[in-house]
Amino acid sequence: MTEFSFYGGVNEIGGNKIRISGKDTSFLFDFGLAFNRANDFLSEFLQPRKSNGILDFVALGLLPWIKGIYREDYLRHSGLSYDKEPAVDGVFISHAHVDHAAYIHHLREDMPIYLSEESLFILKALEDTGIASFSDYTQLKKSFHLVPKKRGEGHTRSKEKVPRDIRIIKPYKNFQVGEFNIKSIPVDHSLPGACGCIADNGNDTIIYTGDLRFHGRRPDLTRKFIELARKSRPTVMFSEGTRISSVSNVTEEEIEKRAVEQVDQARALVIVNYPVRDLDRLITFYKVAQQTGRQLVVSLKQAYILNLFQSKQYPNIGDVLIYQPRRGWGLIDDESFACVENEWMCTSQMDSSHSLRDYRKWERDFLVRDNIIRYKDLQKDPENYLFRSDFFELKELIDIKPEDAVYIKSSTEPFDEQMEINERKVKNWLDLFGIHYVTEGFHASGHANGQELLGMIQEIQPEKVYPIHTEHPEEFDILKDDGIDVVSPQLTR
Repeated sequence: MTEFSFYGGVNEIGGNKIRISGKDTSFLFDFGLAFNRANDFLSEFLQPRKSNGILDFVALGLLPWIKGIYREDYLRHSGLSYDKEPAVDGVFISHAHVDHAAYIHHLREDMPIYLSEESLFILKALEDTGIASFSDYTQLKKSFHLVPKKRGEGHTRSKEKVPRDIRIIKPYKNFQVGEFNIKSIPVDHSLPGACGCIADNGNDTIIYTGDLRFHGRRPDLTRKFIELARKSRPTVMFSEGTRISSVSNVTEEEIEKRAVEQVDQARALVIVNYPVRDLDRLITFYKVAQQTGRQLVVSLKQAYILNLFQSKQYPNIGDVLIYQPRRGWGLIDDESFACVENEWMCTSQMDSSHSLRDYRKWERDFLVRDNIIRYKDLQKDPENYLFRSDFFELKELIDIKPEDAVYIKSSTEPFDEQMEINERKVKNWLDLFGIHYVTEGFHASGHANGQELLGMIQEIQPEKVYPIHTEHPEEFDILKDDGIDVVSPQLTR
């Protein structure tokens, strides 16, 4: 008999961690962060201590205590035993949003991680460009390890990085995890590489939706997922229900049309905030820029992501402009000065390597490109640009000093206290510079609405459905009229 253990995603949006256990094999569907639980205890400056390994996370209920799955350095540093072999045979990552993948960081490096190539790109970008303490997604940086010094006696802290056991899964191709035959199936979602899957061990055929929608740029992917899931005649289905109470959708095409109308009316700089990893939304505003005679300006971080996806169906890195913010000494224009041996020198007389030192290694490769743009360019001809700026880039407005600018918000509405606080801060920044704030109808959710979700399950016709990734599992009960057994999952302690 196949058993299911739910360590997250129960009566909450996100935090998926579901263990599937057969006769001789077990694996996990996702291993993500639970937003609500984390927000109950943590804030930007109140985070778990790395010095305590996984124990802070376990104490706060953020990580389950599953023996044999966590990294050796954290366990031994905390005085805990470490099993020679992993207790779980692998983790299937449906996509690279943090509520499905963030806690990969804590897993042992010899545990296989199955994911799409696109998800690997996103995780690599998070790892390489982020500054978070817990972001060992593709490689494990050994902590609490000492190695002999290269010179002299004694030891020093290790900087060794160990590759994780990453296994790229091909769309629609079967792969084996012990007794389970698994097929990964692409679905439409708000970032590249999202997948659902079908897992079969002879006793049960299990469908896992991950996160999906029907109103993005590739609804055909989700429809093919439904077709293959239905043909598999599943006994069990784990279905996301993020928007089970919603009845409407906004499509990318609608956002594009509304944005073109808004940008056409603007006579100065247009600033847009959309999620940095949502490349469908990048396509939308790239098209908006083309149709309105402007150029899309992206951040260094989004340029890094876009560069990883150059072989995919996204704009070429050379087709957008890349914004260079001032860092460190701010040495990016001829009006900056630096003291050299008690004399002040204009930076134009200095070697460009001085300014490059202010930037991280991954950023420097982009700073030598011809399509770099700076704040003075946005000051000089603001009507030529569509400038992407998220919450953390609002400080650039102090340099840009926009006049008569328009700000289009193309991201989700606040759904927790911290996001509401940040939203108020955004409005304060915009009011400070007299920027017109536009919000209505410029965001397309990454999730299907309630009618679509219920229709999907009715079409697939599983024997049992477990509502996950939802705060309203009771709204799935209507499926009982179709002879589907709706089971409310219980959190495993």
